[in-house]
Amino acid sequence: MSSAAPEVEQARAAYEQRAWRRAFALLDAPEVRATLAADDHERRAVAAYLVGEDDAAADAWEAASRCAAASGDVATAARCAAWLGFASLLRDRVAYASGWFARARRLLDDAGVEAAASGYLLVPELLGALEAGEPTTALALAERASTIARRFDDDDLRALAGLGRGQALLAAGDLAAGTAALDEVMVAVTAGEVGPITSGIVYCAVVLECMALLDLPRAAEWTAALTDWCDGQPDLVPYRGQCLVHRSQLHQASGAWPTALEAARAACERLADPPHPALGLARYQEAELHRLTGDLEAAEAGYQAASRLGHDPMPGLALLALARGDLGSAATGITRALEATVGHPSRALHLAAAVEVLHAVGDAAALRAVADELAALAARAPSPVLQALARQAGATAALSAGEPSGALADLRTAAAAWRSLRMPYEAARVALLLADACEAVGDRSTARLERANARATFSELGARVDLARLDASTAAPPAGVLSAREREVLAELAAGRTNRDIARRLSISEHTVGRHVEHIFAKLGVSSRAGATAYAYQHGLLR
Repeated sequence: MSSAAPEVEQARAAYEQRAWRRAFALLDAPEVRATLAADDHERRAVAAYLVGEDDAAADAWEAASRCAAASGDVATAARCAAWLGFASLLRDRVAYASGWFARARRLLDDAGVEAAASGYLLVPELLGALEAGEPTTALALAERASTIARRFDDDDLRALAGLGRGQALLAAGDLAAGTAALDEVMVAVTAGEVGPITSGIVYCAVVLECMALLDLPRAAEWTAALTDWCDGQPDLVPYRGQCLVHRSQLHQASGAWPTALEAARAACERLADPPHPALGLARYQEAELHRLTGDLEAAEAGYQAASRLGHDPMPGLALLALARGDLGSAATGITRALEATVGHPSRALHLAAAVEVLHAVGDAAALRAVADELAALAARAPSPVLQALARQAGATAALSAGEPSGALADLRTAAAAWRSLRMPYEAARVALLLADACEAVGDRSTARLERANARATFSELGARVDLARLDASTAAPPAGVLSAREREVLAELAAGRTNRDIARRLSISEHTVGRHVEHIFAKLGVSSRAGATAYAYQHGLLR
């Protein structure tokens, strides 16, 4: 160590101080790089990876493996080969990864030794078992990797094994044990017990699992903890792949929409070169934020880009049609999406979007079925977000069926849940539903208060579509805004009757009723039967 060149000594010191960019620059200088031993090539690889120089990291791990093999250090050679395999997997270079994993196995087999790398090589097998839907096999592989980690006292391997164990338990349906296992691994990460590359891998995987479970509070808590850890390492580029998009989604949920849009754009840029499998999701997330803030043309372009990249643009595309007042396209789109997502992890979010669309078009029967399915999902999962969505869906179904009194309790429960979760947009949307319900039962003072609360939140967030819809619903109607027939349909609609019932009572076709309802919504500036009913009561259109 003492005979190393001054640049190498400085690089080692920078590495220990986690000054990753300086360490990489010193070790990657051509005149220095040619003199490095295996351990310094490994340092160069880690530093390069952490500052986002992926090609240089791959070169350094390959050099480290070759140097270690040449000196007879099989354990290091195999470990570096395995890390090059992991780095290749993260870049979606599957064949390259497979080749380096195979080399690591051959190195160990030829030498007849077991090392920490033996455990690392179980990780891709574990991931394969999870991908194949074999959680029992994955759990067994995680336990084997954990045993090897204890034998060789390897904290990074211990963390990867713990991550695999948690993922396997979740895949097997043991949500409590699975989330506890993931929490334990994250404690090790935030305590600094795990190397920086493994920390990033574990964090991203944990957040992916939390988002799939709609456990946003847990995802946000671990994100905040890891952000504090990263703040002391300004050179670090720890977030890669899909977790970049999930960070934007967490900002969106908390109401920090400008930050969320900035994060989505950064994810699109980061994932574009070379194209990452999560790029379609990143473009979808960017489109969602454009839709929410009222830039509907940009939203449409974003959904189209997501579709070209292989990411389904639903349910956002259906909600975009709803924002434009195209109720037919919205209903058709969300119906198709529900048919295509049976058993899919995104099912709950599609159901939540369907609640909004079906409420707007007045399909009370379909809405009740969707609400019941959401309730069944919520009964099987601990997610507070899913619980709130289910309550809101049930209340919306009651409103759509003309039962505002039955909706109030669930709406208040959902409102309290969204406030507790610190999700202001969702709380404001429930406030509007509460206003509609209160208006329908004659409590106009509370209705005005809830609308004022919603307006304040929408203004703060920049939710221009919701603001425009709210403004239209509370504006004084022009004289003669509705035809006589439309007033008749509105009266029947306000009584909670379905389109079929209205058609029978007025002796017109169900299709004609649907057209009248669309015209009523457009003229009154509302997007749901409950909104039209509340508007009618508020402005005396039924008296």
